[in-house]
Amino acid sequence: MPYTPSGFFCDRLIRERERRDGEGSLNKPIRFNNQDYSVLRQECVHRKSLFEDDTFPATVESLGYKELGHKSNKVKNIVWKRPKEICENPQFIVGGASRTDICQGDLGDCWLLAAIACLTLNEKLLYRVVPSEQSFSEGYAGVFHFQFWRYGDWVDVVIDDRIPTFNNQLVFTKSAERNEFWSALLEKAYAKLHGSYEALKGGNTTEAMEDFTGGVTEFYEMKEAPKELYKIMKKALDRGSLMGCSIDSLVPARFETRTATGLVKGHAYSVTAVEECKPSQHKDAKVRLVRLRNPWGQVEWNGPWSDNSKEWSTISKAEKEKLHHQSAEDGEFWMSFEDFKKNYTKIEICNLTPDALEDDKIHKWTVSVNEGRWVRGCSAGGCRNYPDTFWTNPQYRLRLLEEDDDPEENEVGCTFVVALMQKNRRKERKMGANLFTIGFAIYEVPKEMHGNKQHMQKDFFLVSSSKARCKSYINLREVTQRFRLSPGEYVIVPSTYEPHQEGEFILRVFSEKKNTSEEIENRIEADHPEPAPASAGEESEEDQQFRTIFQEIAGDDMEITANELKNVLNRVIIKHKDMNTEGFSLESCRSMIALMDMDGTGRLNLQEFRHLWNKLKQWQGTFKHYDADQSGFINSYEMRNAVNDAGFRLNNQLYDIITMRYANENMNIDFDSFISCLVRLEAMFRAFQAFDQDGDGTIRLSVLEWLQLTMYA
Repeated sequence: MPYTPSGFFCDRLIRERERRDGEGSLNKPIRFNNQDYSVLRQECVHRKSLFEDDTFPATVESLGYKELGHKSNKVKNIVWKRPKEICENPQFIVGGASRTDICQGDLGDCWLLAAIACLTLNEKLLYRVVPSEQSFSEGYAGVFHFQFWRYGDWVDVVIDDRIPTFNNQLVFTKSAERNEFWSALLEKAYAKLHGSYEALKGGNTTEAMEDFTGGVTEFYEMKEAPKELYKIMKKALDRGSLMGCSIDSLVPARFETRTATGLVKGHAYSVTAVEECKPSQHKDAKVRLVRLRNPWGQVEWNGPWSDNSKEWSTISKAEKEKLHHQSAEDGEFWMSFEDFKKNYTKIEICNLTPDALEDDKIHKWTVSVNEGRWVRGCSAGGCRNYPDTFWTNPQYRLRLLEEDDDPEENEVGCTFVVALMQKNRRKERKMGANLFTIGFAIYEVPKEMHGNKQHMQKDFFLVSSSKARCKSYINLREVTQRFRLSPGEYVIVPSTYEPHQEGEFILRVFSEKKNTSEEIENRIEADHPEPAPASAGEESEEDQQFRTIFQEIAGDDMEITANELKNVLNRVIIKHKDMNTEGFSLESCRSMIALMDMDGTGRLNLQEFRHLWNKLKQWQGTFKHYDADQSGFINSYEMRNAVNDAGFRLNNQLYDIITMRYANENMNIDFDSFISCLVRLEAMFRAFQAFDQDGDGTIRLSVLEWLQLTMYA
């Protein structure tokens, strides 16, 4: 849903203030729904009651909205129970959290469970997401909490421990140990973060990997994978990176179907180890192996190096122990790296730091994060295929300052990863939201424009080709790609494929060496040339006509009210047949009087009226220039240039507000709205400058001054 201007700015200001206070960091996560785990737990212990979470209640609404909604037969027999009602001696974690603790239930969230299985391989990461001090014994109060990375911030999500059951069995994720509940509670917290369990149906393993780590993910298609893929995977696991893989299902009807080899198409697996072994029949050659896990906790590969295959008899007992080989139907299995490449179609690696996986040395990367939004009719310009609007998309200036320390042979430059992530689409799915098709392009900034923070205009993109861009626009939550470019200044333009699609995003840039990236925000300023009153000898026929009309309407006091101003202007404007306008509204005329009323009478004298009329003639010329088809409207994208030509330099946030405030449902602005906008801009700039006595760009107002200023503008 679009923000109202005030709502958007309040939200943005609060977020910025929270960041200044350290909110959103790992050490000080944001309290989701403003719930404090420690406070809630203490209150329940004090009252000797169990916590019941009214923000994610044990009702159908928390289950879902369609397949798990009120009309679904699936939910009729579901009963929410606490672990102590399900079994004796429930435990949060039994014998340490491991990947066998995650078995998929009746929810299509294998992507999430594959990521959780990867998470268990790194205790430090795991216990950051799953705080380990929780239990069902000491200080138990039916309340638990988990931490996730969400769009640049860490959030702490509190839940109660009522879990959906059917015939006293957990409906969704469960552990192989009947009395272990950490994985089921983690799934519930993640469902709460997204609004319901059903919101978790269908997804990409990388989405959850990033939400557990704050990392950035790179994709490799097996058919296009680099020759060093085994080395890349080995290094990734050694560095704690999370890794998932899958087999594309080309036929939707056969989604998640088991093949003859025991592998499942359209299903997410986690990669849990990459090792080498030395079979006895091979003197010097080593066999490269990959260990994978099916989140179902069963259904395994039955080819070479599977649990009971003959290949295991060719290696020593010590080698088997090193590889932790065991024959068990637990969903985990080994296969050769060659079979892995033949059978799987893509692999996703979530880099935590992220490290430069394709290099021998570990590098710490520089990370910059920018928040943005596409607003329909203003900054949702679509891709390069739409040249009239593409330039209006948010733009981010990237400065690559230093070359890599160890450039590849015959190749120098700065390595960096761009990650564009759209926000909140999963949570808004119940309202019909789907993922947008998103992507980005990177343009080199001409040297003469370095350091110039102005928004790049339409003409620049008409004559400049992109220096780099994402491989394709795609409907994933995040589009990520690695690049190597020469040091210099660039502009990144993130966009949806189609224009007019409204949503929020974050743009992250990771580079091996120092970089800076920031949104290009025009300096906010205005030109205020005061039109000199024309002498009698210079009056045109139109001016003389206006003086006559003014005297007729103003009467003996030679001052006019808003109603009288409306009559004056509309009697003249109606004669401009090329304007195709219905004239000015009374509200617009009140704003015009507020702008020009220097003596605070609520009326205009002749001199004030002449100042106004000269401005209106100037702005009328600007409007006619952009209303080339004489429709009586200019579109909201043209409005940006029209406002600039009228002498106002604004930024994206202000253009967003103008569009929301003055454009109609077709994203068009008529002449009356155009003039109202410019009058308001002129008045507010003038008022600000009057209060900004020291010219430092900030003012301090009392509530009375604020209301006086805004109520009369």
